[in-house]
Amino acid sequence: MNVLDLVRPDLRDFGGYGSARKTGLTGTVWLNANESPWASPADPGQSLNRYPEPQPAALKARLAALYGVPEDALLMTRGSDEGIDLLTRALCRAEREAVLVSPPVFGMYAVSARVQGAPVVEVPLVDEGERFRFDVDAALRALELSVAKAPVKLIYVCSPSNPTGAAVPLAEIERLLHGVAGRAVVVVDEAYAEYSAQASALTLRSRYPNLVVLRTLSKAYALAGARLGVTMADPALIRVLAAIAPPYPLASPAVALALDAVAPSAADEAQRRAGRIVAERERVERVLRARRVVRAVYASDANYLLVRFIDADAAFRALLRAGVVVRDQRAAPGLGDALRITIGTAEENDAMLEALDALDAPLSSLAAPKGAVARPA
Repeated sequence: MNVLDLVRPDLRDFGGYGSARKTGLTGTVWLNANESPWASPADPGQSLNRYPEPQPAALKARLAALYGVPEDALLMTRGSDEGIDLLTRALCRAEREAVLVSPPVFGMYAVSARVQGAPVVEVPLVDEGERFRFDVDAALRALELSVAKAPVKLIYVCSPSNPTGAAVPLAEIERLLHGVAGRAVVVVDEAYAEYSAQASALTLRSRYPNLVVLRTLSKAYALAGARLGVTMADPALIRVLAAIAPPYPLASPAVALALDAVAPSAADEAQRRAGRIVAERERVERVLRARRVVRAVYASDANYLLVRFIDADAAFRALLRAGVVVRDQRAAPGLGDALRITIGTAEENDAMLEALDALDAPLSSLAAPKGAVARPA
C-alpha cells in the first residue's frame, strides 16, 4: 500500500511554506530572514537572533540512532501534542474523515480531532479488573460501521495507555495494523515506553507503512519543559507532515538540551532512572494494594498507577492537605472513583503514602460513593 493514498488529496503534493532556513543556502553574511544583526542582551551566547534549523541535522541524526529508524522517517515536533495535531490535519477533512480513540485515554487525540472538525469514534477500553485492554475486534467493527458516514482514517493506540497504565501487546497492534491496512493509519503513542518491558511498535515499521509511532523526551529523558517530541512514520507521510508544520518548531535552547540529553552517557542514565522508577512503582503498588481505603490498583507499564478509592474525594483532599498533588480522573468515563498517581522519588512516594494513612480506617466505616462498583483490591 502507498500511505499517501490515506492523506488528504489536497495535501499530497503540498510543499508548505518555504522559510529562509529551508533553502539550504550557506554564507557568512545573513540578510535573507529579516533577523536582528545583534544578539539580545539576554542571549546566553546561543545566537538567538537567528532562526534555528527547522529540523536540526545533528539532533535528527542522534534521535534516529536512538530509535533505530532512518532519518527521513523521523520528524521532530514541539512535544508529541504537535505530532498528534499534524497527523489529524494531514489525514482528516472536516466532517468527512473520523478519528478513533479508546477512552479513558489521553485527551489530546479527541481535542485535535474536534479542532479539525473530524468526528470522534469511541471504542472504550475493556476493564478487566487488574488492567484495561484495548479491544482490537471492537475497533475493527467500528471501522466497518463508520464507512457509511465518516470513515475512520486515524486510530490512536496509547501504549502504555494514559491514564490506565497497560501496554497493548505487540501482537494485538500488529493484528490491528493488518486489519486496517489500506484504510487507516494506526498511531501508537509510546510516550511511556521506557518504563515498559514490551518491545516497541517500531519493530513492526518495515512491514506496515500505515504505522506511526510517537515518542517524547518529556518523560524518561526529563525534558518536559523543553517540549520535544518525535513522530516516526513512512518517509512519504513524514514529508507531508513536515510541509504543514510550522517553519521553526524547535527553539535553539531546547535543541541544545536535547542533544545533551540523548548523548550516550545521558541516555544510559535515563534508562537507569527508568529502572528505578519501575522498582518504586512495584513497591508503591504493593503498599497501596494493602490499604483498606483502596478499592483497586491497576497493573501498570508506565511511571504512574491508576488507583480506585472507596472515597476518592476524601483521598484527593487528604493528599492536597499534605501538599501532594495527583491527577484527578473522576471526570473520565468509567473512572468516577479513580486517581492517577505518578511515581516520584522514594521520599515523594512515601509522603504520598503517609498522607493516605489517616484514611486507612476499617472498610465498614467507609461508604462506597453512589454508583461505584466494588472491585477487589
